[in-house]
Amino acid sequence: MGDHYNNIGGDDGGIKDQDRFLPIANVGRIMKQILPKNAKISKEAKETMQECASEFISFVTGEASEKCRKERRKTVNGDDICWALGTLGFDDYAEPLKRYLHRYRELEGDRVTQEKVSNIEEKEEELPSHRNNQVRNQPETSTSRPF
Repeated sequence: MGDHYNNIGGDDGGIKDQDRFLPIANVGRIMKQILPKNAKISKEAKETMQECASEFISFVTGEASEKCRKERRKTVNGDDICWALGTLGFDDYAEPLKRYLHRYRELEGDRVTQEKVSNIEEKEEELPSHRNNQVRNQPETSTSRPF
C-alpha cells in the first residue's frame, strides 16, 4: 500500500502499481455512494479498497483466462467471468451478473437491430435523390430539337 508508483518485480520493466490498480478517484466515488453523505473516507481506506478491488478483478479474470486457455480461446467474455465467479465460490455475485449479462445482450441486440434499420432507411432515402441527380446531370440525348 502507500506508494502506488512502485514496480512489481523490481526495476526490470515490471508493471507499475498505477497501471495495475483501478483509479483511486473511481474507488472513492463508489465508496461515497454507499456511505452516508456526511461520512469521510481516509486516503488509507481508499488505497486499501483500491488494492482489494483490483486484486479481486485479477483473481476472477485469471480464473476465466485459464479456462479460455484450456479451451484454446483468446477472448475472455462475460460468460467466462460468470463461470469463474461460480467456480471460485462467489455464486452470490455470479447469479446477478448472469441476469445483467442476459439483459445487456438483449438491449445490445435491440440497439444493433435499430441501427441496421436506421442505416437501411437512410440508404433508401438517399437513393431516390441520387437517381434524380443522375437524371438531371445527364446530357440530353434526344435527337428531336425544337425549331
